[in-house]
Amino acid sequence: MRFKIHNSLRVMGSENLSQDTLAEQLLELAIKSGAEAAEVYQSRSLSRPVFFEANRLKQLETNQSEGTALRLWRNGRPGLTVAYGSVLAEVMVEKALALSHLNEPETVELGSNFQPSYPDLGESVPIEILVDWGKEAIALIRDVYPDVVCNGDWECDIETTRIVNTKGLDCYYTDTTLNCYVSAEWVRGDDFLSVADGQTKRGELHPERLANQILQRLIWARENVSPPTGRVPILFTSKAADMLWGTVQAALNGKQVLEISSPWAERLGNPVVAPSLTLYQDPEAGPYSCPFDDEGTPTQSLVFIQNGILQHFYGDRTTGRQLGTDTTGNGFRPGLGSYPTPGLFNFLIQPGSTSLPDLIQQLDDGLIVDQMLGDGGSISGDFSINVDLGYRVQNGQVIGRVKDTMVAGNVYTALKQVVALGNDGDWNGSCYTPSLIVEGLSTTGRSN
Repeated sequence: MRFKIHNSLRVMGSENLSQDTLAEQLLELAIKSGAEAAEVYQSRSLSRPVFFEANRLKQLETNQSEGTALRLWRNGRPGLTVAYGSVLAEVMVEKALALSHLNEPETVELGSNFQPSYPDLGESVPIEILVDWGKEAIALIRDVYPDVVCNGDWECDIETTRIVNTKGLDCYYTDTTLNCYVSAEWVRGDDFLSVADGQTKRGELHPERLANQILQRLIWARENVSPPTGRVPILFTSKAADMLWGTVQAALNGKQVLEISSPWAERLGNPVVAPSLTLYQDPEAGPYSCPFDDEGTPTQSLVFIQNGILQHFYGDRTTGRQLGTDTTGNGFRPGLGSYPTPGLFNFLIQPGSTSLPDLIQQLDDGLIVDQMLGDGGSISGDFSINVDLGYRVQNGQVIGRVKDTMVAGNVYTALKQVVALGNDGDWNGSCYTPSLIVEGLSTTGRSN
């Protein structure tokens, strides 16, 4: 997954990084020092987040970072070193060469040039607009619920990435994304309620939509009610559904397939989830689109599961070679100092045709899960989560909030029992998912 580092007052275009000679110095020095191949990964970022606390603007910050990673091979042995800020090329090359002695030889996996320049993505937004958006969202919430205390942060992040290697690869682009997060805290006697939501977009954020989503949750939570128990249909909102998809993403990882950790390792061409589900990646969709991965390979559209049938796994260069499928353009660094590994830049679930209110009306007795505490399941699919924010539905109507409730089961089992998909697809991080109703999960809770 591409790690978003951070926005700015001044313009920081990809052309600035492409004119920097550090990468060329590192590559030249690495070869002169005995390396047979080398790669430089550079990232520069600027960010100016705007923070709100207790309904008021609290502070503005400026964050700036610059990092360089050098990866080289001498006698087939890889060495990786990272430096931040100003860099001495000689020191980086010496460290990488020294580290290469500690590693076993490997196949050198480097790409050559596909396209030297990619268009920049997104547009910067002035601080004043971020402040106005933050104030607007808080005002809209407190106009309806004046006792609610709101916190939030709004920011515009600009990150420039460049990858250069000794095979002639040189690709770069600048990515500008807008992020916001708002929480509304409501204390009613001994009862504490926190509702939170956020957005990640390019070009423009929508404070009114964000406020309305939080207001809807506050309305649903006016009353506390007893949770349903046993096996009941569960509606995961688009905000909560990514818990299910995290397990699926792991099962589609080519590295997990090689290690036979994925339960789908031998299932290509076979049904693995409900036929209503189509899962894919799209390098041009949403705020997490990107033109190339961290190995310089162009990203590509890829359908992982179509109508419930497993079509593809994803992988980087090394994994693709080992699987005999070639890279899918999914080699990403978990951090600047990490080697590329299979990862996703975005993950999309094709929405259905049913609105969220209509999904709710389909439930005679069920549970809406909107926020959870803790992580979801592992690649095994088994999970048990505490519901941080959930609502009981009876006869197609939300009757109130449930507390002290847990949901348990298996992700793979649940995704074979999808009852309905919503048309309310939304980005939750890099995952675009609609709400969905699943069966086959158990709920336990304490009666009020």
